[in-house]
Amino acid sequence: MFLYRPLGRRTPMTGKIGVSPKKKGKSPKERARPVEMILMDVDGTLTDGTLMVLPDGEEVKAYNVRDGLGILLAHLAGIRLGIITGKTSKSLEKRAERLRIYDVHQGILDKKKKLLEILEKHRLTPERVAYIGDDLGDLAVMKSVGLAAAVADAHPEIRKSAHYVCRAAGGKGAVREFIEFVLESQDKWGEIKTRAHEIRNPND
Repeated sequence: MFLYRPLGRRTPMTGKIGVSPKKKGKSPKERARPVEMILMDVDGTLTDGTLMVLPDGEEVKAYNVRDGLGILLAHLAGIRLGIITGKTSKSLEKRAERLRIYDVHQGILDKKKKLLEILEKHRLTPERVAYIGDDLGDLAVMKSVGLAAAVADAHPEIRKSAHYVCRAAGGKGAVREFIEFVLESQDKWGEIKTRAHEIRNPND
């Protein structure tokens, strides 16, 4: 088994986390209130970017159970979830199926084009969609949605373009943190956290 870890992973910047100080206009909470769908990247966002390559060439990824529970809590709140990723992975298909994410788009080079297709499919405006990512391939999408988030160890350009910067790094609970932020902004978190017992397997 060959273990590959991308070079140049960024460490979290010091200073205030949670709001991009250069953003003007609506606050992140105001942007989160109309959100009906959260889209996310995978490598470096749902995972820490590490790939384990098996002898047959299959790539294996590790996912965080906290992010999984956050996704299931978002379902309880009536928020759609979707994935747009440039890579293709069988393990992601299984993970998404288990978490009931049905908008899964793999091998996407033009993420903004795919975003526009998703908006049309669900009859959503950009203001009703949020996106969380970590690297330059996410930039065009982040600039096209109502609420953009970056994981703590994202590329500096991604952090700069984000309305919300997570305290948690990619694969370390950043997606869970962002989902909770959206639910809190919509005044849903108080109710949803008491309904966690309704989830069949909270360790998903």
